[in-house]
Amino acid sequence: MLRVMSAVCVSLLMLSATGCTDNNPITPGPSPNPITLVFNGTLIQASAAMHRFISQGPGDLRATITTVQPDAAIAVGLSLGTWNGNSCAVIIDKPSAVQGDLVVGTVTGIGELCVRIYDVGQLVEPITYDITVVHP
Repeated sequence: MLRVMSAVCVSLLMLSATGCTDNNPITPGPSPNPITLVFNGTLIQASAAMHRFISQGPGDLRATITTVQPDAAIAVGLSLGTWNGNSCAVIIDKPSAVQGDLVVGTVTGIGELCVRIYDVGQLVEPITYDITVVHP
């Protein structure tokens, strides 16, 4: 569990390392062809939903709330994180996202990640949602 969290770190900025024998920065290699996934479900008042996926290598990561029905203007929380074997360990969080909003990060390696959507106290009735995730 700790190895996965250490090996795969979702961050707002791409991290670079310095080699042991010289001062040339080493950055992750080119991203593999991006994979697009669409997750959907129903969110009820005071709840959360989580969807897992596997990164195939380093690269850019985007999660977008593509639809929210019946009201596209209702705010929900949207998070990206690592799957720790039991839950989604949130790394990047946007606590007030509406339809069309996205969360962006960088994946540093292969690993199991997650996207989470949750009620921030504005739901009075169930909503249906679609989240599009583009990852390496």
